[in-house]
Amino acid sequence: MSYENILLVKEELSTITINRPESLNALNARTIQELSSALDELNSDKNCRVIIITGSGEKSFVAGADIKEFSDFGKQQAEELARNGQNILFNKIENMSKPVIAAINGFALGGGLELALACHIRYASENAKLGLPEVTLGLLPGYGGTQRLPKLVGKGLANEIIFSAKMISAQRAKEIGLVNEVYSSEELLLKTKELAATISRNSPMAISRAINAVNLSDTDKGFSTEIQYFGELFELEDKKEGVSAFLEKRKPNF
Repeated sequence: MSYENILLVKEELSTITINRPESLNALNARTIQELSSALDELNSDKNCRVIIITGSGEKSFVAGADIKEFSDFGKQQAEELARNGQNILFNKIENMSKPVIAAINGFALGGGLELALACHIRYASENAKLGLPEVTLGLLPGYGGTQRLPKLVGKGLANEIIFSAKMISAQRAKEIGLVNEVYSSEELLLKTKELAATISRNSPMAISRAINAVNLSDTDKGFSTEIQYFGELFELEDKKEGVSAFLEKRKPNF
């Protein structure tokens, strides 16, 4: 697939940059499909270990969904919009076999915040503003915001953010556990890549299973899945290399 709205850099630490600066990188149908295709491409790329998603420029990560595309939708069209978006992008990110890190470089509103919520880790720039303004349009977050936000910050704070539609600062987002770290705009991508590099040195087989286990942590399958994966990994080469390296006092080569 040729990409018009994103920039894809394929390497060990791969980067997807949403590139619609004229609309503050708002998500439209084309962009969602391109993101989905790029993720598929990277998931099957054996050289890629970690994926970073960011926005072009310093003003905006993703300023929301492109409202013009669905302003006249009816009930069935709206349900299909939300379902398709979740299936082809937001759920896909959450269940990727490789870690996905959001580098939030400005506004992350509505669908933009929901995109970041679907990622496994979130770093933000000091100028970032985060929020879910859907209720000001007579709507609610439709790309997983009502489900993922409470798991990160608790129901009370999630309700406050959703019901008030207020934007919160990057520092406040860190205080409540919505983002992991906050850096200057100049440092954001560098620090995100430093984390990605640290992750990339670890076992991809173990990390892919850890992603699945963590995603099941609030279900009745969480503990049984952890035990299952723990046992499976004992039969794989990464475990053998990791333990051998530890005993031999050297760095593992995964």
